[in-house]
Amino acid sequence: MPSRKKTSMFASAFCTCVSSFVVICVVLATPRWVSSEVRFSRTGSTVTVSLTYGLFRGTCEQFVDAGLQVSKTTFQVSEALSSSRSSSLTVATIVVLVLALLGSLLSSAFTCTNAVSNPYQTFLGPVGVYTWNSLCGVLILIAMILFPVNVEGNSLSEELAHSCSSSLQTHLGSTHNYGYSYWIMLLILFLNIASIIIIYFYDHARYSKKKEQERPIENAPKDVILF
Repeated sequence: MPSRKKTSMFASAFCTCVSSFVVICVVLATPRWVSSEVRFSRTGSTVTVSLTYGLFRGTCEQFVDAGLQVSKTTFQVSEALSSSRSSSLTVATIVVLVLALLGSLLSSAFTCTNAVSNPYQTFLGPVGVYTWNSLCGVLILIAMILFPVNVEGNSLSEELAHSCSSSLQTHLGSTHNYGYSYWIMLLILFLNIASIIIIYFYDHARYSKKKEQERPIENAPKDVILF
């Protein structure tokens, strides 16, 4: 049976890993990644398309000239995209997040196993926790880079705005505000780092105690050696 200290430390790390898993699910499921205001010119008027969307779905509404509003509509991102570059980066972001979800799940399994048992000190121990949490953190960072690149570099909002209206002509400008679905990925990074720190402190304390118990005989008192 594991010691009480080991159980408590790995149980704490398990809670942070599970929290990371839940937050990634929220990130994938919610459509509040970015809100964009895209302005277009149209014959005799100016149209502003307001979009709020995530990786799978979003909403858009149009405002013509002095506040005339067209009813809000819902769209599927995959169906609204026509550019292969935008589609590829969107799919890549989803795949990266799914892999991060898998890494977080495996990290949860490893910490749970160590909390209730004493596995051999192989990849099932702290090394496995370090690996999967680090991998999850790196994948989250990649997702946080890919999405803005898609929005800013591939004009993702402008492309989605065209799916809301077929009469849009010259693009005049865009503004983007990233929503909570995007920014809570920072919380995932914090949770991954917290898991690694918790296990590191346990592993470091265990290693120090083991070294103390294995002090060489020359450090023993001389009278003990003579005896």
